[in-house]
Amino acid sequence: MIGPLVSGRETGVFLEKHAEKEIRLTRIQKLVGERMLRSKRNKPCFYLRSRADMTELMGLRRKLGKSLGVRITSNTFFIRTLALAAVEFPIMLGRFEGDRIVIPTAVNVGFAVNSPHGLVVPVIRDADKKTLAEIAGLDILLTDKARHNKLTLSDMEGETIALSNLGAYGIDSFIGIAPPPTSVILSTGNVVRAIVPDGDGGRMRKVAELSLAVDQRVIDPAAAARCMDLIVEQLENPQRLI
Repeated sequence: MIGPLVSGRETGVFLEKHAEKEIRLTRIQKLVGERMLRSKRNKPCFYLRSRADMTELMGLRRKLGKSLGVRITSNTFFIRTLALAAVEFPIMLGRFEGDRIVIPTAVNVGFAVNSPHGLVVPVIRDADKKTLAEIAGLDILLTDKARHNKLTLSDMEGETIALSNLGAYGIDSFIGIAPPPTSVILSTGNVVRAIVPDGDGGRMRKVAELSLAVDQRVIDPAAAARCMDLIVEQLENPQRLI
């Protein structure tokens, strides 16, 4: 008969060294967790995935930054294209309320930012009416405030459509959860090199994986697919976003 691998005394030492730790949630973490759980439970979402050729956009980004005098990131372009796509497909801004769908008039893009106290979502209001340079400036300002715990309540109010970009963390693709009260979130990953088919062969290009999580109570798949096509088209023709 084989005896116990670890004696009671040794087990006690093991447990002491590997005692469980507790992390108390901040108010923001509790609020985000509650909102995401409510969204996941209540929204019957479907998901779309696509890929955008970002080669021209990435080449234009630095030139624009110099000419406009502000740092232009890929996130700036994602916010801009999402806002313009929502103008063409306002149903993407809709939210389900009982026996009706409410479509806001404002295109307010909330974008997820990691802060010392957890995930926060600052909002760029009327993003469709702002220039690329204005969006870039607000992107930088709000991200800096988030990372220094200086966001105010007004900085995070009014979101009507959402963006989550994990490219800076080396993530290639993922699917986000549409945060209340939005019905849509665009999730983007890292811009990577990939061979894109071209005739009989292929070319090395810079591409980004995109996904849309969409509440089907509000938006039908065909409308969401057309919106995704427009997002890809705009990213692949960045001159239209300037």
